[in-house]
Amino acid sequence: MADGEEDFSALPLPDRFVHKNWKVRKEGYEAAAKEFDLAASESDPVVRQFIQDAGIWKGVVGDSNVAAQQEGLKALCSFLQIAGAAGSTRTRNHTVATIAEKGLPSTRPAAKQSALEALMLYIETDKPDPVIEELLPILSHKQPKVIAATLDALTQIYHAYGCKTIEPKPVLKALPKVYGHADKNVRAKAQELTVEFYRWLKDAMKPLFWGDLKPVQQTDLDKLFEKVKDEPPPKQERLLRSQQAAKEAAAAAPGADDEEEGDEEEEAIDLEPEYEAVDVLPKIPKDYTERLASSKWKDRKDVLDEVHKILSVPKIAEGPFDELLRGFAKSMKDANIAVVITAANCVELLAKGLKKSFGKYRSTIMAPMMERLKEKKATVTDAIGAALDAVFASTSFQDCLEEIVEFLKHKNPQVKLQSTLFLVRCLKTTREAPSPPEVKTIAEASTKLLTESQEVQRSAGAEVLGTLWKIMGDRPMNAHLDGLDDIRKAKIKEFHDSAEVKAKYKPKAAAPPKPAPTAAPAGKRPVGKRPALGAKKPTPAPAAAAPPPPPVEEPAAPLAPKPTSRPGVSKLAGPKSRLGGLKKPGSGIAAPPAAGASPRRPVVSPPPEEVAPPPAAPKLGLGRGLAGRPLGKPQAEPATLAPAVQVPSGLGLVERAELEELRAEVERLRRQNEEMRSERTKLTSQVHELQNQNAQLIEDHTRDVLSIKAKETQLVRARSDFEAAEQTVQNQRREVDRLKRELSRQVRATSPPPTDLSDQIYADTNGGGRLGDSGYGGQGIYNKRERLASGPTSPISEGANSAQSSMSSRGGGRISPAESNSMGTRIGGTQATAGAESWKRAAEVTQNLKQRIEMMKAKQGLGRQQQ
Repeated sequence: MADGEEDFSALPLPDRFVHKNWKVRKEGYEAAAKEFDLAASESDPVVRQFIQDAGIWKGVVGDSNVAAQQEGLKALCSFLQIAGAAGSTRTRNHTVATIAEKGLPSTRPAAKQSALEALMLYIETDKPDPVIEELLPILSHKQPKVIAATLDALTQIYHAYGCKTIEPKPVLKALPKVYGHADKNVRAKAQELTVEFYRWLKDAMKPLFWGDLKPVQQTDLDKLFEKVKDEPPPKQERLLRSQQAAKEAAAAAPGADDEEEGDEEEEAIDLEPEYEAVDVLPKIPKDYTERLASSKWKDRKDVLDEVHKILSVPKIAEGPFDELLRGFAKSMKDANIAVVITAANCVELLAKGLKKSFGKYRSTIMAPMMERLKEKKATVTDAIGAALDAVFASTSFQDCLEEIVEFLKHKNPQVKLQSTLFLVRCLKTTREAPSPPEVKTIAEASTKLLTESQEVQRSAGAEVLGTLWKIMGDRPMNAHLDGLDDIRKAKIKEFHDSAEVKAKYKPKAAAPPKPAPTAAPAGKRPVGKRPALGAKKPTPAPAAAAPPPPPVEEPAAPLAPKPTSRPGVSKLAGPKSRLGGLKKPGSGIAAPPAAGASPRRPVVSPPPEEVAPPPAAPKLGLGRGLAGRPLGKPQAEPATLAPAVQVPSGLGLVERAELEELRAEVERLRRQNEEMRSERTKLTSQVHELQNQNAQLIEDHTRDVLSIKAKETQLVRARSDFEAAEQTVQNQRREVDRLKRELSRQVRATSPPPTDLSDQIYADTNGGGRLGDSGYGGQGIYNKRERLASGPTSPISEGANSAQSSMSSRGGGRISPAESNSMGTRIGGTQATAGAESWKRAAEVTQNLKQRIEMMKAKQGLGRQQQ
């Protein structure tokens, strides 16, 4: 075995890498790692050998022996450290998938750590995208432990390099499939990866995968997000080789390095480019405008709901959406808040789908939406606020600022408050710092809000100033905050400390243009003095200046006034000396030196200038002071003289006259612009007032129409109630008639039968023996027999006969035929009408019969007394 081992160590490293004995392979991996650590560069023969034979690394990282695999992964890490981009690009196609399948799930912590480090080095030495592409298919592996290990590796990779260096979209789109895995460890690792994404992306990542998750999973993730929501933004821990080189190159210029870092921090992570644009215009209903003009709010809302469904796509293709936006703007004035909310949601979807292409429609929809912020219901203001945020995201801060500031002066407190809050959101989300004039406009409008009567409005104004302070810094804002009291400053400071902004003002960018204004004043001075000086001394100027330079600088002077001042500065020494010599002849003392060939000497020598002041004082004026004072002013005159030499006097005068005319024209245009702006503001306010009046009239008209419809409804109900009551009355009448007929039948059925009357008459006849004696009884029996013999008769005739027989038997004599007929007729008529009308008539007839019976009894008593 010893001899064999010696022979194995003598084998070349590639042969030992593929040896069938795992110990040989393990020792080969260790030896190779040492060789790679000692190599000077990727051009070393040992390194070059393994770069060319890249396929050998697949067996190394996937060694069947775990001990050998551990050493093989270490050897790969050492190789990638020295091989650089060449070794990474040649070997990653062979190793990354194998590392994920066999290295990351290893039971040995050292092997697992080496596998993760190898993936990190593949990303560091070249690009991260190919490595991520190799790892994504592993998420569909059949073994759950492989998927869980890969997810854990992705979490570590994104934690180290960040989502700004590695594109997160491919992994985000694969998350829903992982969340549907049956293994709980896989789902747990997916949650860890999602939380890591949330640290970098916040809620911007949700549109890519959130809708594909179950509600329970969303709830669990929201709980995990709350734990890391308040953490500071993460920073990249490991740099790519390219980033390291850039950082080293920028080490000599720390200022530029800071700027680059600031720009890198400000860069946003775009998660949208993967969406395909959808052409939604053909899907818009053809009768969109007609249905939107319907008098029924339900029809208007239905058509907006249809449009909302059509616009619910991540990205929308460009097209003519003017008619659609005009409909949305009209819907902002709708009396029904459901229509307003739906229209605002449509605007939000369209702005998010079109992105920057929506900017041309901003002027159509922004003002109507901000005007409708007067609604006090939170559902309306929230929907419009979200739509305004989407509109602002598609435009720039400069485009929206003027309109926002106008609404900060609105007479409606609710509109003013919501516009202020919208301005705060704009300042927090904009990536372009406002310019100093814009800062002044915002600060003035916000300072006025600090004096409002409502505390919420004052707080909103303070928040605007605090957020603006965070963006601009201390120096630009000191001028706007100096006049405020300590209480307001403290409130603004609170908002400044808590504000989170994405833009940062850089004063260095504004510094270069400053030299330009300094050259302008130097050019303005000669306007009044240059012609006189040029007329007096045309000859000394060419003598002082060299002949070659003026022709070169002459063409530059008429094209750009600013460069002409720069050559004049370089030649100030010559004109100064000439003016020093020219001034002395004026005083009458130093004329000979002025005519000399070297005019520079008299300016430097102080004694002649001390002698010159006494005679020159009365000529130059008493207000000049010492001799040093006039020397300062001629120094400005030479600067005027130099341009006179370089540019012909006639051409320079014409140019300056044109320049003054242009300046006057510019000033006049500015005044006209200000007047037009004020007029536009007045017209805008009038339009807003008319819109408010129109909206009020529409609301009144709607209210009147609704009241009229309510009255009509009440009238229809009253008519229906009347018809029902009339029908009920008719039914009651028919029921009464029916009851009357039934009552008459019952009366007839309950009348006494004929036998009752005959029995009564028979009993009366038998009871009165005296009547029989007197001859009346026989007559009564005769009548009874005659009645019985006559057969059945009607109840009426029976009643009449019974009454007649009773009266004849009790009255003691026979009743006359007329009396009997009349009585029978009366009884018959009474009984006939009793059943038809009521029982009252029957009682009256009975009472009359009783009275007649009493009269008959009285007659019988008188007859007996007489006998």
